Amino acid sequence: MSSVRSLIKKVVPSKLFRDIEPYGHLLEAMAEEAAAGFPAKNMKVIGVTGTDGKTSTCTLISAMLRNAGYKVAMMTTISIDYGDGVLHDNPTRLTSLGSAQLIKRLKQIKAKNPDWLVLETTSHALAQHRVWGVPYSIGVMTNVGHEHLDYHRTFERYRDAKKMLFKHVNSNKKGLRVGIANADDPSGALFAAAVKNPVLYGVDKGDLKAIDIKPTPSGSTYIATIGSETFNITCHLPGSFNVYNSLACVAVGRAIGLSKEQIEQGIASLNSVEGRMTRVDEGQDFDVIVDYAHTPESFEKVIKEVRPLVKGRIITVFGSAGRRDIEKRAAQGEVAGRLGDIVIPTEEDDRDIDGNEILEQIASGAEKAGKVKGKDLFLILKREEAIEKAVSLAQKGDMILLLGKGHEKSILYNGPKATEYRSRPQDDTDPERVLKRDYDEVSSVSAILKKK
Repeated sequence: MSSVRSLIKKVVPSKLFRDIEPYGHLLEAMAEEAAAGFPAKNMKVIGVTGTDGKTSTCTLISAMLRNAGYKVAMMTTISIDYGDGVLHDNPTRLTSLGSAQLIKRLKQIKAKNPDWLVLETTSHALAQHRVWGVPYSIGVMTNVGHEHLDYHRTFERYRDAKKMLFKHVNSNKKGLRVGIANADDPSGALFAAAVKNPVLYGVDKGDLKAIDIKPTPSGSTYIATIGSETFNITCHLPGSFNVYNSLACVAVGRAIGLSKEQIEQGIASLNSVEGRMTRVDEGQDFDVIVDYAHTPESFEKVIKEVRPLVKGRIITVFGSAGRRDIEKRAAQGEVAGRLGDIVIPTEEDDRDIDGNEILEQIASGAEKAGKVKGKDLFLILKREEAIEKAVSLAQKGDMILLLGKGHEKSILYNGPKATEYRSRPQDDTDPERVLKRDYDEVSSVSAILKKK
């Protein structure tokens, strides 16, 4: 199949190829599903889509179900649990695998006979029909922001690709046909309209609302209300965005039929998610947080969340991936420059794109927000050196935010003798020639702090 697609790509104009490519993926998925005997048949699947918060929401749902006594499998950007309670690293770095790889994983999961599969589901996977044949019973939408327009081209196409998850849910007559959407997101109502049994959740609006929210540096407590029901929620994941993520989890628990106690205890049972608002403490007199935030919207959320907790300055270190959405780079820089005090653009999987070009694009946004190169804006290509600069600048009461890498364990970058690395899920027959080095954000900053 991949060789045929590669041949077609060579002879078909690029614009036409982009339009017909999803149908090729659909035929491929249908053929592979049939050959494998439809391994997901009769599975009960919860799909989670959104620009930000997918992994945290999946992990919360899995913890809640597992705490309630269910056998749960889970596939996310970070890890795969085949249903035996053991988390295996996701070596592909892809949130949603290609159809052949996905079917292979589904067969392994099927062998464990889980009660539920929680599946993080991307817009790419939906647009390319890679999840065709997956019997989604419940769909969750966390939010829809500015991301992946390099592939989808317009926000509307990106949003509509994600909305396909709710259409899959609605077409599964054997499932619950429940769609859980963020009411405070401008796209929430559109998602709700695509499914038979919608549940809208939010803080300002929604059927299910969070009230009496009490945030702390280590999480939040709040009361979730829907009709005459109330839930006393303790979420150990910090940030108001995790109020939303855990609120979606409450909605899932209700849809499945969990008791009030099972929902409350299940959400409280999760203490952390790798690479999500992870604090690094080596005895320094300033704070360091590692997070996977990599969109302008998520930058805004994270920086606004930590600002009340910071007595000094906020120093942000981040990059923007090569061969991905170009437009968001200046927007990232603008948000960091407007809400933070010192901005240090650096690498983040530049792939075969000139990293310095990416840094200048980010810097243009930071300069628009008033930052000045050499004063409070420093462009440092190598990520480890950028972190060292941040640590050297940090004073008592400051906070360093390391954004974009989170849980990932490698960096892809340009080089003269590159090895093949298939990093574009939308076209995995066109490998980019890049260098790949092992890299762990938490370990890297920890080692730098110890030397200080």
